[in-house]
Amino acid sequence: MNKMQITQASVPEGVIDLGIGQPQVDLLPLDKMNLAWEHQLKQANPEILQYGLQQGDARLRRELAGFLTRAYNNAVGPESLLVTGGISQALDLLCTLLTRPGDTIIVEEPSYFLALRIFRDHHLNIVGTPMDENGLIIPALEERVKQYEPKLVYTIPVYHNPAGVTLPAQRREDLVRLSTIFDFLIVADEVYQLLSYADPPPPPMAFFDTAERVISLGSFSKILAPGLRLGWMHAQRQLLEPFWMCGALDSGGGSNPFNAAIVSSAIELGLLQENLQHLKTTYTARRDVLCRALKEHIPQLNFTLPHGGFFIWAELAGRMAAESILEKASHHDVGFQPGVLFSSMNGLGSFLRLCFTYYAGEDLVKGVRRLAQALGGTR
Repeated sequence: MNKMQITQASVPEGVIDLGIGQPQVDLLPLDKMNLAWEHQLKQANPEILQYGLQQGDARLRRELAGFLTRAYNNAVGPESLLVTGGISQALDLLCTLLTRPGDTIIVEEPSYFLALRIFRDHHLNIVGTPMDENGLIIPALEERVKQYEPKLVYTIPVYHNPAGVTLPAQRREDLVRLSTIFDFLIVADEVYQLLSYADPPPPPMAFFDTAERVISLGSFSKILAPGLRLGWMHAQRQLLEPFWMCGALDSGGGSNPFNAAIVSSAIELGLLQENLQHLKTTYTARRDVLCRALKEHIPQLNFTLPHGGFFIWAELAGRMAAESILEKASHHDVGFQPGVLFSSMNGLGSFLRLCFTYYAGEDLVKGVRRLAQALGGTR
C-alpha cells in the first residue's frame, strides 16, 4: 500500500530539493508538544474545546506577550496582539478587510512568492519597488507611492525571504514617516525576526509606529511547528479592533483555540525558548555548511552570507537564466527555486533561492555538488 501524503513537501526518494523552505521533519518538536499537551490536559479545562475569543486565546496572548517582551527587550502587551492562523491567514484577512479589487499594494522586488499569490487572489494591483543590500530603498519607494497611491506596502524587513537582508533602523523610521505623509498602511512580515544567527536585528516594525500605521506579523511556523497554523498580529490596539470584530473570526471563534491552548503551555513551560535556541544552533551550522559548499563547488555563484532566516539568495554569473537550468538540475536529482518566482515584474531571471533548513550538512553538500554538475561547474 502506498504511503499517504499528509505534508505539503513531497520529495522523490534520492532527490535533494534545496528549494524547500521548511524545517526538516526531524526538527519538529514532537516531544515538547507532547509535554505541552499533557500540561494542558492536566488542567482539565473543557473550554479549550470551545469556540475561542475573536482576538485569540487570552492565555496564549499573555504568555506570548511575556515571551516577546523578553526576546525583543521591549514591552509587548497582550492587548497589542491578535492570534492568527499563521502569516497566510493574516495576509488574507488584511486584504479582505483593508482592500478592494484594483487597489494597489507595493511590494519589494524580490518578495515572498506565496504572498504575491495571496495578493493576486484579491485582484490587487501589485507594484514592485527595488531593494539593495540594506533592504527597501526609501527614495525609490517614495516615487512609487506618489505615482500609485497604495493602500498597503508589504515589506519583509528582517532576514528577507528570499534576499536575506535586514532593513536598518533609520530606513524603518523613514518608511513610517512616508506612511504618515501618504496615508498607507505598512504590513511587516517578520516571521524570521527571532531566528538571528549573529547580532540581533532592529526591533520589529511595530515599535517604530508613531501614528497607527504598522502591523507586524509573526508566526510559530518557523520557531515551533508549521502544522500548528498559529501566528500573530502585533500592532497598536486601535489597528487590531477591525480584525477581531470581523465575520471570519467572529463566526470561527478566533484562530485555532485548541492549538493556542497547547502553545500557551509550551511557552509557560519554557519549551518554546528551548526549541528556538536549538533551531538557532542547528540552522547556524547548516547555513555555514551550505555557504562553504557553494564557495567551493560553485564559485561563479554570487551571494551574501545571511545573518538569520532560512535562505541564501544567489545570482548566476553572466546573467544566466536560472529557469533554463531547472530541468537539467532535475536530471542530477537536485532542485531549487528560480528567482523569477519572487518577482512581481517577471524579472530576477538570473537569481535562485536555496534553503539550508530542510537538510542536514551531508545532504546540503551533496545537493551543492549536484547543482554544480548541472551548471557545468566542479564536482
